[in-house]
Amino acid sequence: MIRRSVELLLLVALGAVWGWTQDAADWSFVGALLGALGWSVFDGLRARRLLNWLNKADVARTPGLSGLWGELLDRNRKLIKKLEKKASNSDARLEDFLAAIQASPNGVVLLDSAGRIEWSNLTAANHLGFDPQRDLGQYVRNMVRAPAFMSYLAEGDFGHEIQIDGPGPRPSQPTRISLQIHPYGKKRKLMITRDVTAVQLAEAMRRDFVANVSHEIRTPLTVLSGFVETMQSLSLEESERITYLGLMSQQAHRMQTLVSDLLTLSRLEGSPAPGPGEWIDGDELLGHVLQEARGLTAVISDPPHEIVQSSVAGLWVSGAKTELLSAMSNLLSNAVRYTPGGGRIEAGWRLRADGWGEFFVNDTGPGIAAEHIPRLTERFYRVDRSRSRETGGTGLGLAIVKHVAQRHGGQIDVHSVVGQGSTFVIALPPVRVREHAVN
Repeated sequence: MIRRSVELLLLVALGAVWGWTQDAADWSFVGALLGALGWSVFDGLRARRLLNWLNKADVARTPGLSGLWGELLDRNRKLIKKLEKKASNSDARLEDFLAAIQASPNGVVLLDSAGRIEWSNLTAANHLGFDPQRDLGQYVRNMVRAPAFMSYLAEGDFGHEIQIDGPGPRPSQPTRISLQIHPYGKKRKLMITRDVTAVQLAEAMRRDFVANVSHEIRTPLTVLSGFVETMQSLSLEESERITYLGLMSQQAHRMQTLVSDLLTLSRLEGSPAPGPGEWIDGDELLGHVLQEARGLTAVISDPPHEIVQSSVAGLWVSGAKTELLSAMSNLLSNAVRYTPGGGRIEAGWRLRADGWGEFFVNDTGPGIAAEHIPRLTERFYRVDRSRSRETGGTGLGLAIVKHVAQRHGGQIDVHSVVGQGSTFVIALPPVRVREHAVN
């Protein structure tokens, strides 16, 4: 401020001196006035440079000003830098927030007061079938044309969620999307979407499971009750009594087997996957399940099957011994139950070129049509229900095999030709198998 006053006084004095040298009356006053006017123009130019810089707000390029204007320039420059840093931090937080919403498993759509799409994450776009960039500004009612959604928008009652069909892998298999709108701000809306296809599928599977278990237990219970009533109400010959007791024992064993398989499945699903565990001789496991299979065929088949062991593979396998035995035994017992008497069943271990180990069971049974193979490991799924009940199957064996294989990092594969037979394989990853050491 003092500098500006000094500049003004200096220019006024120079103007007055100039006027005095002109030897004319009142020119000193005119000179002083011209000096003051010159200072005003010069000061105005400095103010204009400051205003121009403020309009551009280019902190990197500042005009060279001194005095009051220089101080104002410096203070404004510092203030702009502070505001830019604050804006940058706000932008970073906004980007983080949007990235978090983008990564959310739930879909998020922001709608303006007219119902146009202001922003959407990829999840919501996939749920509802629109493009999150191209369709910005479009009316959401034009993007989502499900009748239930149109009614939901029209009614304006957003206190509950609705479910609509979303785009699926095929037109015949749409996904199921749960959707709810939450009003906020000045007539804006937040729309949340969730894919509930898996939840509904799990609920359907639960209902089917309960229905199947109830059906499987009800049948032998009905038989048992009938025989008990008969034995209570009728005087039976000894031979009849023995026959009825044998049938009752058979049905009781069937229920016991079903409960045992259900408990096995529950244990497999509710416990952590087995670690590396001990190394077990694969041929020892094979010998054990082959012995069981030969005992089973001697009881239920006439003539018995020809059950043979493939060449010795010399493999060690790592994992839970009881689980591996259960899975291998299920594959062999299935082959015995579904292959006609006198047929040939071969089982063994082999090492693939990629390092995976395989336990396989070949049979000469009737084979399985291709449309049934993808569903064989579903609980209670049967290709031939009457044949399964005749042979005492529970419909849970292959489900147990699948769970055991997956818990050991492997998988179950099925190859079958109708009229020629089937091959069932439990494949284990390289970390679970190794060859016998050569002495």
